[in-house]
Amino acid sequence: MPLSRIYKDTPRSLLIFYVLVIYVIFQFCWWYYLLFDLNNQIFDLKQSLSGMIQNDPGTSALLQKKLSQKQWMIFGEGFVFMLLLFLGILQTRKSFRRETNVAKQQKNFLLSVTHELKSPIASVKLYLQTLEKRELDREKQRELLQKAIIETNRLDQLVENILFTTRIENQASTIQLEPIDLSALIENFVTNFEEKTGIPIQGNRQSNVEIKGDELALHSILSNLTENAVKYSNSAPIISIDLIQAAGEIVLKVSDQGIGISDEDKERVFDKFFRAGNEETRQTKGTGLGLFIVRYLVNQHQASINIYRNSPKGSIFELRFNPINS
Repeated sequence: MPLSRIYKDTPRSLLIFYVLVIYVIFQFCWWYYLLFDLNNQIFDLKQSLSGMIQNDPGTSALLQKKLSQKQWMIFGEGFVFMLLLFLGILQTRKSFRRETNVAKQQKNFLLSVTHELKSPIASVKLYLQTLEKRELDREKQRELLQKAIIETNRLDQLVENILFTTRIENQASTIQLEPIDLSALIENFVTNFEEKTGIPIQGNRQSNVEIKGDELALHSILSNLTENAVKYSNSAPIISIDLIQAAGEIVLKVSDQGIGISDEDKERVFDKFFRAGNEETRQTKGTGLGLFIVRYLVNQHQASINIYRNSPKGSIFELRFNPINS
């Protein structure tokens, strides 16, 4: 069944579920009343048949005691039943909400992937058609080819993220940790990023900072965090990458002056497929896989990642690594 159909049917399913819950509770209360009433009727019948109410008060007290015991037994069993029913209702409701969120996220993912695939393909096609049909000077041809390469790289990154996410889910992705000069890796990344995008990257970065890591994985972390910062910034992004080593820890910060991340979304931005807002109205590009991959790779490096509010606006992603000699 299509995800859109599941998503649309969920409110109706929840309504049916709540109707059934109300019906079960009503039936239980009615059964509870009938059971108590029946028990009282049996008690009255026993007293009537014994014929000993006036002659033997002890027999009446004994019958009263048994009635009280049965009532407490009914109450105890009813309480346990209601407790189990209540826990079952909560668990079922939680499952409904979880499935609804998954269906919504997957729907957004499919919408975003469709857009992300069509957009670069359409752009590259337009650039090539322009080159084919028009006589352009050398500089204009170079500009169009450069744009086509950027869109192709974007498409390649999207496919790579999807494939890598699949490998993560299948537990088929492993990284090899070895001594790496993190300072040099970051400087190379910054140089290449600035050349490709024309966006300058600021920041204070110590030299000769080494960790045990995987070069491709670290490059993926930097790429996803930096592209995320650009994506949620204005037309003139202000991006900073800082690297310091102090107090037995290596701290890497990727900061921006963009729209920032709400406190509500901070706990969810690393979830697979999660993107703030609705895919049908959201203007920013992306699939909701970048930060999911970042958290996985950070964990593989036995490091930590946290999000902080930047000043005056924007976000700071802070990664903490262990030194190579720890």
